[in-house]
Amino acid sequence: MKTIGVIGGMSWESTATYYRYLNEQIKRRMGGLHSAKVIINSVDFAEIEQLQRCGDWQTSGEVLTQAALSLQHAGADFFLIATNTMHKVASQIEQSVSIPLLHIADATGQELQRQNITKVGLLGTAFTMEQDFYKQRLIDKYAIDVVVPNGAQRKRVHDVIYNELCLGQIHRHSKNDYCAIIEDLAGNGAQGVILGCTEIGLLVEQTDSQVPLFDTVQIHALAAVEQALK
Repeated sequence: MKTIGVIGGMSWESTATYYRYLNEQIKRRMGGLHSAKVIINSVDFAEIEQLQRCGDWQTSGEVLTQAALSLQHAGADFFLIATNTMHKVASQIEQSVSIPLLHIADATGQELQRQNITKVGLLGTAFTMEQDFYKQRLIDKYAIDVVVPNGAQRKRVHDVIYNELCLGQIHRHSKNDYCAIIEDLAGNGAQGVILGCTEIGLLVEQTDSQVPLFDTVQIHALAAVEQALK
């Protein structure tokens, strides 16, 4: 079994979910007392969030590069960035490490292709929904059309992530808002919706929607287990 490196803490609530999924999948595959070989470097999300707000992606990339190097030096065979948004600096990190990154958009794109999805809705932070680092990868590598909510809806989705989910707060009215936005995306032709922030799965599950939902934490963790067991 290979050792999985995880850059976590963005937020720690979703990193805890990653850790649980990784171990559950290893136990399911291998049985008995088996658990995943995992090394986690959990950063201080307050520092990262401040850099995001200031638009200082270079410095945030440097912080995560140091985290990736620490995972490499500790013996990780490959690594994950346990957040969608910070894949904006993925190429910056990859230039400084010799172990491979398992990119969350690649894992998601491959799953969408397996399910014959050609048009998908995307929920996430404003950075993920509005910028091209995530959407364009799905379009270019997997020929998947991506639709996002309107401006007011994007603000609502973003605010719930940072003001509630990253603080461990789950509210029924926010779930209802997300479900309505998911229905609107389906009305705009989306065959499914990516939960493209690793905290969203804490709020909405497949049982909350008739639209197929693609939880990036589960998809990413499963892809990591498959790579670890190759």
